[in-house]
Amino acid sequence: MPKFTRRNLMASSMAAAVGAGVVGVAGAADRPDEHDTLTAPYVNGKLKRFSTTARGAEVTGPFVFETGELLYSLQHPSEDNPAPFDRGGVGVIDDFRFTFDGDNDDFEELAPPRTNGEQGQVQSAGGQYRLLAQYGDEINGGTENWGIPKTPDGENIPTGDNMDMNFFVSTNEDGTEGYLFTNNENTPGSISRTPISRTEEGSWEVDLENADEIENHDSFRELGGTKINCYGDLSPWETPLSAEEEYDHPRVGGLATVSDIVEEGSGVGIRGGCEFWNRPNLDTLTDDLDEIFGAESWYPMGLSSTWSMERLAKYLGADVPDRSDDDETYTPIDGDFPNRYRYGHIVEIADPTAEEPTPVKHHVFGRAAWECPEVLPDERTVYLASDGGAKGIYKFVADEPIPEYESRMDVSGTLFAIKATEVGDGPVAETDLEVEWLELGSASNAEVESWITDYDDVTQVDYLETHAETDWEDDLETALVEADEEVAINGNQDYITDEEVVKWARQYEEDGPDEVDENLRRVPFLETRAAAKEIGASIEFNKAEGIDSHDDAQPGDFIYFGISSLGGYMTDEEGELRFDEVDSGVVYRAELESGYDVSTLEPVIVGPNASDSQSLKDVSLINVDNVMVMDDGRVLLCEDKGGFGRSYSNDTMWVYEPPATLHVDSLGVSQEATGEVDLTLSSVPDGLAGGRITASVEHTDVAEITGANYGDGIELTSDPTVSDDGSTIEFRFADIGNEIESGERNVTLASIELEGVGAGTTDLTLAVHAMDDDSGMAIDPQPRPGVIVTGPPSLGGGGPGGSPPTDPDGDGTFEDVNGNGRLDYDDVVVLFENIEGDSVRLNDDAFDFNENGRIDYEDIVSLADEL
Repeated sequence: MPKFTRRNLMASSMAAAVGAGVVGVAGAADRPDEHDTLTAPYVNGKLKRFSTTARGAEVTGPFVFETGELLYSLQHPSEDNPAPFDRGGVGVIDDFRFTFDGDNDDFEELAPPRTNGEQGQVQSAGGQYRLLAQYGDEINGGTENWGIPKTPDGENIPTGDNMDMNFFVSTNEDGTEGYLFTNNENTPGSISRTPISRTEEGSWEVDLENADEIENHDSFRELGGTKINCYGDLSPWETPLSAEEEYDHPRVGGLATVSDIVEEGSGVGIRGGCEFWNRPNLDTLTDDLDEIFGAESWYPMGLSSTWSMERLAKYLGADVPDRSDDDETYTPIDGDFPNRYRYGHIVEIADPTAEEPTPVKHHVFGRAAWECPEVLPDERTVYLASDGGAKGIYKFVADEPIPEYESRMDVSGTLFAIKATEVGDGPVAETDLEVEWLELGSASNAEVESWITDYDDVTQVDYLETHAETDWEDDLETALVEADEEVAINGNQDYITDEEVVKWARQYEEDGPDEVDENLRRVPFLETRAAAKEIGASIEFNKAEGIDSHDDAQPGDFIYFGISSLGGYMTDEEGELRFDEVDSGVVYRAELESGYDVSTLEPVIVGPNASDSQSLKDVSLINVDNVMVMDDGRVLLCEDKGGFGRSYSNDTMWVYEPPATLHVDSLGVSQEATGEVDLTLSSVPDGLAGGRITASVEHTDVAEITGANYGDGIELTSDPTVSDDGSTIEFRFADIGNEIESGERNVTLASIELEGVGAGTTDLTLAVHAMDDDSGMAIDPQPRPGVIVTGPPSLGGGGPGGSPPTDPDGDGTFEDVNGNGRLDYDDVVVLFENIEGDSVRLNDDAFDFNENGRIDYEDIVSLADEL
């Protein structure tokens, strides 16, 4: 009998996980040493190939209309492909519509492209890909070209066909007419706005005559334009959000910190590319550093993103020297030079259907190489991914819903950076990440804009005059050498200095983010990555790419995070993360918690490594880029692999069907009080026939199960059976009336009543003994437990009817001592009056406000300090 281990079970199940149409998958038992990383490749759910793009192109900018049609960008295809697939653009798949039932059975899996002809074009599992608009097409009455920005005097600035984001803003109630917004990922950045409508026959058509390049409006130039517009998001209030993927934002390379430079007394070897931002002719910097530092020379992190700086200056109206003329090799630009702090932002296109849309840069989201934001339905919470090596993941929480501010410049809130910790030391597929969010600072867009303005007048002349002793007008080349050496060692004094970053970090550590000097509050918003590293955030992620959840996501739903390549600083011996390497990346998901918080990332797809067989690579997701969650919970996963040893070179769009989950809510309840939690099945693509489920309380001295009710529509049931000790309850049910239809989401099966017994915390776990869909096939949902927190009894305070204390901020201590639902002075009085009583002494975890492990009078003082 063959020996089955978790390792070879995972590997041999790959063919089933990716669905039909698998290409030559061998059994894992035939290659026991196949994987450098155990349990990779791995798919928790089902994965099917839907489309392959034309040779040389990435799959970018997916968007699914409400009518079910899909469009996406053809980014930088090979010029050797047959027309029209030899030029970038955006296209739609005709004659196919997703059914939004949560099941991948709405298409047959696409076979890999085998012939030269198949590899030279876009292929789809359903329908036919048709290009709607392409780079360079004449638009706007022949006055502009699609995807190409212009100088103020109307000269085209060709940048290349790197189309990415696509989002549709409807102008009618049916969602069949509106504008398509498309990013071109270059410098200067461009955003094309193209009128688009759906015909009565069901095809989407564009109106290029009335399309326009909105970056050519004066309102964009006044903001400094945009740079490397990558992916983005469509806000809940229906405005496009374009992400500036500013790779040049690191001021220090790798995991090194600004403190390391200050302690060493030199930045040679680790100084980042952005510190040379305003240097004349950055194209020669690496050669010139070699001349100055010899063997100690290095390639500044992010430098390649600055090489197009002078093209951006030209877009803004600067008189740029002709660098092909030897006499002008290093001539500095004096005036109209880009401000480095104006790039690396999320750009909202407010008033997107107006004749001239209004661009707004959300400075309070921080600066990074943004791949995309994801704005949650509370209209306050934003998750953000920074692309590239040694980068971070961030979160912004607005003080109020963003659309409710009178002006976007009034938007204020708090910026956080992720600190991630591996749970255990197992293989990647079995290792979750625990997440903590470290507060960086609070501000408003207007405040950050005022700080950015301080650097608007910095030019290339300043680089020379600030950092060189020699007068550049007397000896330009000597002055440039002196300036380069000074900046490499001591940093660029024209912008935020190393000493300011370190001073901010020291004050942060001593007094917290809200107590730093006023002039230092700018640091985490303008030097986000550097600030995050100083306070211990996890700036180790390698190519954090797409983040998305479905448009109406609520707590209990999932948000997905794509890591294109799990390697580099995530797998070395530095920093906090010590993963096994997965060359081709990982897709994580996190359950949205109360307040749209995220505390755990769990891997759901782990790709293969370079050493894996070609047959496995052919059927695996490789280097995920853009991620889009459809309304039915399925996920579109787009590749940016550029070759990985497959039998075909084309990038692929996959459709991921996640497994169903059986979820039970968490509950906070007082002693001797009762509360209810819902038992919810996330999705039923093929309906629900019935099943048997058990719910169990782990600690009955904290809470007991007292009863339950079945959800609406479930007709045939047995009475819920509660054990004598209140620890378990069993449900048996059948949907004989077919009230639960195929494709439904978040089906409430039952409500469970619990009673608080004693202060503490206990898990409420689930076990599925049997569950079948309408076709008789077994459903195997993932059980997700809830947590029951029982608080202390009433202390006789001012709450209604002597209500028990509550925990308003969810930190585990019960500041609302009098039970009136808020923290006020009476809470301090009630605690003082009961400090010696058993209700307090026997619940020390609830009232230990000074966190010294016991109840004492200092707890009263600490509670008063919170008022």
